[in-house]
Amino acid sequence: MSTTLQAALWMIGAIVAFTTMAIAGRSVSVELDTFEIMLFRSLIGIGIVLGIAAYAGAMRQIRFRKLRLHLVRNICHFTGQNLWFYAITVIPLAQVFALEFTTPIWVLLLSPLILQERLTGMGLVAALIGFVGILIVARPDPGNLSPGLLAAAGCAIFFALSAIFTRKLTRTEGITSILFFLTVTQAVFGLICAGYDGDIALPSGTVLPWVIVISVAGLVAHFCLTKALSIAPASTVMPLDFVRLPAIAVVGMVLYDEPLELLVFVGAALIFLGNYMNIRQAGRVAAN
Repeated sequence: MSTTLQAALWMIGAIVAFTTMAIAGRSVSVELDTFEIMLFRSLIGIGIVLGIAAYAGAMRQIRFRKLRLHLVRNICHFTGQNLWFYAITVIPLAQVFALEFTTPIWVLLLSPLILQERLTGMGLVAALIGFVGILIVARPDPGNLSPGLLAAAGCAIFFALSAIFTRKLTRTEGITSILFFLTVTQAVFGLICAGYDGDIALPSGTVLPWVIVISVAGLVAHFCLTKALSIAPASTVMPLDFVRLPAIAVVGMVLYDEPLELLVFVGAALIFLGNYMNIRQAGRVAAN
């Protein structure tokens, strides 16, 4: 089996997992707010991470170093994930996913400020094309700029910050340690934010399976994506990841009667083009 086909199979798993998480997120939103979703998802995630780490003999990777960097990284991820869970309940899923694709563009723009990485002319062109795509997807005007669109755009920025700080952590920390502190700190954040008013809703028997699905699907999605990137270059995996958009658009149409808007696909195509140009440029630089 070729590496491209192997990567494609792993990406199918990631696409299914991301789509499942979005469906589950909408299902639990009828009973739980975003903070409660994050609380219960993280509690389940702690058990999964510790169970797998114990089985794989990776518990020794959990080291209480870089706690400040873990904290900053997980504040960014917690904020982005809450914005994402809110956005999927109030605007079409295709719009959420299209704006989420701008995360690599924000990584490109923010990395020079945080990681002191050089921003190239091609990177600026790629970012400009991506932002044109954002304008087409969001169509920002006073009558159309909803809180859901702002949340979807904002989640991409915080996901980008999370990715940048994750990159810094991977220089010294193992994946088990990163995932452990991710789930633990987000459980704490979720408990504080969900319980500040003294009222935390417990998931009912109907909703609890969906909460478990969210937790498992999130871990599976990122594992499949990481596995695909370990097999094939980003320039191969990136186009495969773009299949998420038409897939979620069809799901939104079938399950929630959401319209298939041509402008969302046009804007998303430009966002994809900007991301792909940046990845190709990075590949050429690495080859030289």
